[in-house]
Amino acid sequence: MTQPHPLMPHATASWLVDVTSLTFDQIAEFTGLHLLEVQAMADDLASSKFTGRDPVRAGELTNAEIEKGQADPSYRLKMHRAPVTVNRTKGPRYTPVSKRQDKPDGIAWILRNHPEVSDAQIGKLIGTTRTTIAAIRDRSHWNIANIQPKDPVTLGLCSQRELDAIVARAARKAGIEEEVDDNRLGDDREALIEELRAERVAQVEATAKAAQEAEVAAWLEARRAAEAEQAGH
Repeated sequence: MTQPHPLMPHATASWLVDVTSLTFDQIAEFTGLHLLEVQAMADDLASSKFTGRDPVRAGELTNAEIEKGQADPSYRLKMHRAPVTVNRTKGPRYTPVSKRQDKPDGIAWILRNHPEVSDAQIGKLIGTTRTTIAAIRDRSHWNIANIQPKDPVTLGLCSQRELDAIVARAARKAGIEEEVDDNRLGDDREALIEELRAERVAQVEATAKAAQEAEVAAWLEARRAAEAEQAGH
């Protein structure tokens, strides 16, 4: 049985990278993140900086467990105490400030790919208003020129399970579920996997390019400093 992940996986991974000598594989497995995300944190190339969250203080790990992991790179960290699940209350979904600018892209993606989903369902899933949804649908939104349809799961606005549940519910209500071709679903699934894989590869390439550019900039700066020092003598 797969053990639960920390309540705040990115913040926890950031803390483990900074404070411990655990391997990236160990941290990725414990937090449920992709290995490349942990690598980016360690290289300080993550697009978003996360404030570390101490899993020991949170009761999710013990110092003894961390020591076991540091002593044996193949050791799999065990959750000391599963995080308390926070049940959502009624009302719009809370979205972190850093993600709010992505909402229009996620809404546009749902409108384009799943027109059977109601505005009320989109509003609950993404955490937005019907006015915003209508403005994106009729292209009267103030920022419509910059809105690009993107999968809300990839954007981190909702989970794949939540999206699938709403799409399935809307399909049943619209009476179109029986008309769905299993072969087409398989093709769509493969296409989505390929799309996500391509996005991941692009992200890795962008990260590597940024690292190379930073390294070149540092080398040039050091060379100029050395030349200036020689010229002064």
